[in-house]
Amino acid sequence: MYESHMTAVGNVATAIEFKTSRSGVSAVRFRLASTVRRFDQREGWKDGHTNFLTVWAWRALADNLAASVSVGDPLVVRGQLRLREGEKEGKRFQSAELMASAAGHDLSRGTSAFVRRAQVKPALTTGSSGTPRTPVTARPGAESPWASAESPWDGAAAEASVPGQLPVP
Repeated sequence: MYESHMTAVGNVATAIEFKTSRSGVSAVRFRLASTVRRFDQREGWKDGHTNFLTVWAWRALADNLAASVSVGDPLVVRGQLRLREGEKEGKRFQSAELMASAAGHDLSRGTSAFVRRAQVKPALTTGSSGTPRTPVTARPGAESPWASAESPWDGAAAEASVPGQLPVP
């Protein structure tokens, strides 16, 4: 209820990493670079500090980001902010992650053409009686999800806790 939501504007800084969980849920992860710009009367626009966010997205948003976004693209991303602290190889670190609920190209910096994606219905397998059993989804990419101590996604429980997303059955 008291989550911090924010909108980040920046450029895609890394390739979009696409994965599919064991339960068939799509996920993407990438870095977004957001640079402060200031106007100086004598020198014009000057770049300031650059903030980097790790952006995570699931399900349809993940599918659409993977199909639509490339390194360098200007994006506007809305989601839940998560600040993390930890230690890796003896060094303390802090990271900022954005659990995306919406994203799109920054149209103040270029044009875009929207294409509605068709709904894909999963194929059903049938038992020996010929009745449908469980949905089967075929999706390109790795078959195992990200799951590590550094990852905000650790199995089905985490999948269900993503803001704005429905639980995985």
